[in-house]
Amino acid sequence: MADDQSSSTGRWLRRLTQGIGREPRDREELIEGLREASRRGMIDAESLAMIEGVLEVGHTQVRDIMVPRSQMVVLQREDLPEQMLPVVVESGHSRFPVIGEDRDQVFGILLAKDMLRFFAQPERTQDFDIKEFLRPAVVVPESKRLDVLLKEFRKSHNHMAIVVDEYGGVSGLVTIEDVIEQIVGEIDDEYDVEDDQPIRRESARTFLVRALTRIENFNEYFGTDFTDEEFDTIGGLVTHQLGRLPRRGDTVTVDGIEFRVQRADRRRIDTLRVTTPRDIPERPE
Repeated sequence: MADDQSSSTGRWLRRLTQGIGREPRDREELIEGLREASRRGMIDAESLAMIEGVLEVGHTQVRDIMVPRSQMVVLQREDLPEQMLPVVVESGHSRFPVIGEDRDQVFGILLAKDMLRFFAQPERTQDFDIKEFLRPAVVVPESKRLDVLLKEFRKSHNHMAIVVDEYGGVSGLVTIEDVIEQIVGEIDDEYDVEDDQPIRRESARTFLVRALTRIENFNEYFGTDFTDEEFDTIGGLVTHQLGRLPRRGDTVTVDGIEFRVQRADRRRIDTLRVTTPRDIPERPE
């Protein structure tokens, strides 16, 4: 089987390098060769992006994609269940680090389904004790490569890891979805904004907004007067304010409106969570 796979891979590479002109000498030449093959129609754009993603995970570290410490959605171990439930429901996440006095003290991971299953019981004979539902927290260093982390996730069946710095302090978290999205691109779920719905209302003051939303449309919806002379989209405005390509979790406030990067990769912003200082009236369908 291994020999068959090796010969098959060799044939594929020979076909590809024939189209390129010669065998690549390093990773950069391989990527450029793949792009040339795409331009010639040998592979489609989606396949090219995925191949580049596979090559990239071997050179990308956890620190490059993690959710920063300040943006982690966590639960306090000593909180009452009625304080935890709104966080679980409103965030839309499935896993939550459970902390003590600060975010460096992680006691474990709580799965939302475990908590919700407990409260769904028609007859409960005891109060909810979060300690009974905690699962061990997997801890990884910031420097771990994504390809290694993905193998560990697959082997252990864990979907989340706590990221620590060189001093052992918590610097963020990373999920298996974060790693997979580096290969296949953004994975949409029920909390994402559809292309035909660039602004999605979550509450009177909180919205999910596509980064490609034109500034004039944003101004019309929110009653703002951001200029579109230098950039056309709201993502361009956020990038300009930060002075660099934003990473997920980055936050900037412009004229009282908070923009938090909800989804992004190393090339572009996808979705922003927008929080306004006042209620925004609902727009008719």
